[in-house]
Amino acid sequence: MARNPQTERRLRPVDLARPHGLSTQAIRNYEEAGILPAADRTPHGYRTYTPLHAVALDAFLALVPGHGHATATAIMRAVHADTVDDALRIVDESHVQLLDDRRTLRDVERALRGLEPVAAPSGPAVRFIGPLAKELGIRPATLRKWERAGLVRPRRDRQTGYRVYDEAAVRDARLAHQLRRGGYLLEQITPVIDQVRAAGGTGALEATLRDWQDRLTARGRAMLAGAAALDTYLRAVPGAAGGQKSRDAREPA
Repeated sequence: MARNPQTERRLRPVDLARPHGLSTQAIRNYEEAGILPAADRTPHGYRTYTPLHAVALDAFLALVPGHGHATATAIMRAVHADTVDDALRIVDESHVQLLDDRRTLRDVERALRGLEPVAAPSGPAVRFIGPLAKELGIRPATLRKWERAGLVRPRRDRQTGYRVYDEAAVRDARLAHQLRRGGYLLEQITPVIDQVRAAGGTGALEATLRDWQDRLTARGRAMLAGAAALDTYLRAVPGAAGGQKSRDAREPA
């Protein structure tokens, strides 16, 4: 049988660690976690690695930016368990999550484009449920429903137990009301309200959305880079490039 040049040359843990600025302990941890294939041992018990381990490390580190550490670990473990199809399924699921995030961003952007300017509320900054419902032209029961859905977060008066809506809660109620009038469902409104809260207001949210878009783009590009590195590794692993299960499914009985 022909020798595999990927497994002939012996490398020390430091040879794998140094190019990536890692510690030798990190390399050992990656092996124990199943991120790297098991290393051979010298008669004295020292680990010895090969160029194949270096390619595996490259693949893992390329997968992390796009998929996260836990998912990248699961992908590499599946490869080393000889279940390449499972590894590819994990990659697919991660791409589905990215697509869902893109759709959420699109929905938030569409919702905000349809918003009317929210004028500064007249009168006291703090409202009780009755006056606020009357101001919005809705029933108090609707505000309570929005509260249960997490769209509005009033506090409770310590003495009376009544709901008290501060400026932020009034803002959220007004946004929810406008979006409901625009035909949005409560589950579609939730990410909009969450983003407004995180940004501190609708004006600041515009910058947040641009940053969100940039991060999704960077994540998508990182996934492409990770896929290329993973494909390089699969081609280097004997028998793993095409996935044995996939080949068996195509071959006639």
